[in-house]
Amino acid sequence: MSTLTVTRAVHLPKVGTVLSLLVVAFVVAAALVPGLLVDGSPTAIDLKSTLEAPSWAHPFGTDDAGRDLFTRVVHGARESLGIGLGATALAFVIAIGLGFTAALAGRVVDAAITRVLEVAFAFPALLLALLVIAVRGPSLATSIAAVGIGSAPGYARMIRGQVLAVRQAGFIEAAAALGHGWFTVIRRHLFPNAMRPLVAVATLGVGQSIVWASALSFLGLGVAPPSSEWGALLDAGRLHITTSWWLEILPGVVIVLVAISVTSLGRTLQNRLGGAAR
Repeated sequence: MSTLTVTRAVHLPKVGTVLSLLVVAFVVAAALVPGLLVDGSPTAIDLKSTLEAPSWAHPFGTDDAGRDLFTRVVHGARESLGIGLGATALAFVIAIGLGFTAALAGRVVDAAITRVLEVAFAFPALLLALLVIAVRGPSLATSIAAVGIGSAPGYARMIRGQVLAVRQAGFIEAAAALGHGWFTVIRRHLFPNAMRPLVAVATLGVGQSIVWASALSFLGLGVAPPSSEWGALLDAGRLHITTSWWLEILPGVVIVLVAISVTSLGRTLQNRLGGAAR
């Protein structure tokens, strides 16, 4: 019994990683080449097939316009994944600028940026996202900007701490002692070693950004209809949740499954890349 338990403990994480890779691969394929997975159009209306329950012909059922929900979920992967990747990239661009400047520009600048980050971090990230949307209005670009700006303060604090830690490493002092310029030291040694452990954090951020963007769309503050972005599907389905459960439950399951899979891969990367800088 103990041997079986140990065997399961060893193999289950690997199985989970494989399953997560399969889910992520499916989503990437849906985002890049949705035509390989579904034949129909996500906007094709069929008033004779409105609000049909899941069946062999319509695995996720149909909505109030007779559109195939599975087709819409597959085509919505492009926008949802695009928001996740775009928002995370934007957040890290902002965070890298603030984090490196705070860590390297001296105590006065560090203190000023740190105070700003503490104030921004005190607000919930979704509240910052709502402020951006209130200024720019809901759209795909606004969703990316809102989620990215809302996520940036937390990443900036992590990057600042990582840069300060790596800056004290012996190989940084050795590189400077060999006569390398400070810019060269930053580019060749400080930046790669400070950012390497944060690759996993960026992966985790993609799943988080997808969930946040879906939440904004569900509130009517994200991508507008007739978009098939996953949060927009949830927003449209809530009007029929008492009679047509699949419109709300199935896209929600997809969002949760993708978020869990991306998080699982992020944790795996974190275990592999989270060692000491070299």
